[in-house]
Amino acid sequence: MRAFAELLDRLILTPGRNGKLALLRSYFTATPDPDRGWALAAIAGTLSFAAAKPAALRAMTEARVDPELFALSYDYVGDLAETIALIWPQAPGANRAPSLPDVVETLRSAGRAEAPALIARWLDALEPGGRWALLKLVTGGLRIGLGARLARQALADMGGVDVGEIEGLWHGLEAPYADLFAWLEGRAGKPAHRGAAPFRPVMLAHPIDESDFARLDAADYAAEWKWDGVRVQAVCDGGVRKLYSRTGEDLTAAFPDLEDVMADDGCIDGELLVRNDDGVALFNDLQQRLNRKTVDRKLITKYPAFIRAYDLLLDRNEDLRALSFLERRHRLEGFVARLNSDRLDLSPLVPANTWEALAAARADPPAAAIEGLMLKRWDSSYESGRPKGLWFKWKRDPHLVDCVLMYAQRGHGKRSSFYSDYTFGVWRGSELVPVGKAYFGFTDEELKQIDKFVRDNTVERFGPVRSVRAGADFGLVLEIAFEGLQRSTRHKSGVAMRFPRVRRLRWDKPAAEADTLETLERLLS
Repeated sequence: MRAFAELLDRLILTPGRNGKLALLRSYFTATPDPDRGWALAAIAGTLSFAAAKPAALRAMTEARVDPELFALSYDYVGDLAETIALIWPQAPGANRAPSLPDVVETLRSAGRAEAPALIARWLDALEPGGRWALLKLVTGGLRIGLGARLARQALADMGGVDVGEIEGLWHGLEAPYADLFAWLEGRAGKPAHRGAAPFRPVMLAHPIDESDFARLDAADYAAEWKWDGVRVQAVCDGGVRKLYSRTGEDLTAAFPDLEDVMADDGCIDGELLVRNDDGVALFNDLQQRLNRKTVDRKLITKYPAFIRAYDLLLDRNEDLRALSFLERRHRLEGFVARLNSDRLDLSPLVPANTWEALAAARADPPAAAIEGLMLKRWDSSYESGRPKGLWFKWKRDPHLVDCVLMYAQRGHGKRSSFYSDYTFGVWRGSELVPVGKAYFGFTDEELKQIDKFVRDNTVERFGPVRSVRAGADFGLVLEIAFEGLQRSTRHKSGVAMRFPRVRRLRWDKPAAEADTLETLERLLS
């Protein structure tokens, strides 16, 4: 457990991608099985414990320390695992510290009633750093600045293989990945993929830059609309049908209405969207269908899902990924026509081949659910990851609005000592109503300035959240950039922003001059 705790600590304190990769490679090389396999599962997000819930951890801690002291400490620290790790009383003579496999294998078979006692016993035997790692492990909230993709890249570097090979196997492997490590170390052959209808690593795009327009020829690229949905992969393999997110999460059970779409063997890359009377609904409607294990007929009828096909990776038993985009597009047109499903259609191409024409199309898209353009080289093969120069995304310029800071909440990880999550609002008459929440878009120095403002101007406290003084005569104005707007019954304002972030701090602007709800509502019309 100590080595795992040290790895997490160093990963948090190492800012650069290459530095994190080096740490992971070193750990995977030096650490034996099954410890490294369980660590990989935790980092990649494939490890969870149903028996370890935050409420149980809080109750367990309050049985050891004064509840009021714990509440005050949690309010100050802002992170549950860090608070418990620091406040947990030392237990002289406790049992030996548990190993990572001890924790994983014991908790996987433990019931909800016995889990708190097990965790308490382990906390007694660990130092604060080990306690923190244990609690992050069992709650699944690592927040160490990397994801599954970077972990797989570290494995690829360790074994001297292409990361696409590992991604092609990933969803058929099981933790603690002994067969994967044996292959990477040359002790065994490449593991066979054991799953039917496997996920295939997706190809991603780079944001286009101003310098790209001068060096690239627009005629070399196919242009498509960039729809505001969820990137998916629909697969049929010998009658087994699966729907995956872009990261390989299995969405099949949440969208039973799409089960019959793939009536023939193949693999389609596309966008998951919801229809409405005007065509394609905004993301808010699709969001009603996401993150559900099951859905009822009423929800399916109200928010009918469909797939807009971008690409074809597999046509029956033929792998098309080595073909050019132009060739795959022709095959995709035939495949979609062959399936003939009202839940599947073809992503239309934008008929423009100059930057001027593409810029005009981007500025005036035919639907509100369009975020911008996708540009794909006609001669590009389908490569996993984000290869340079082949695909670009050219998003619409963000909307800008001046809002007033209303609430602030403590962050997590290295930001747990700062109020770094901000809820902001606009004026509805003489009242401020919240329209969004943002936790990025500012520098570390600006974070310190806002944090001081929050502490100096707190009106009320609600656990880790503070209400900040805000009115016509006083308040901090934030210029907020956001990608889109949608109606929302969950917000008092009736609207919600898509991808809001703080663009700049308007210390110079009086709060009374912030924007109004009418300004935002005009964007919905």
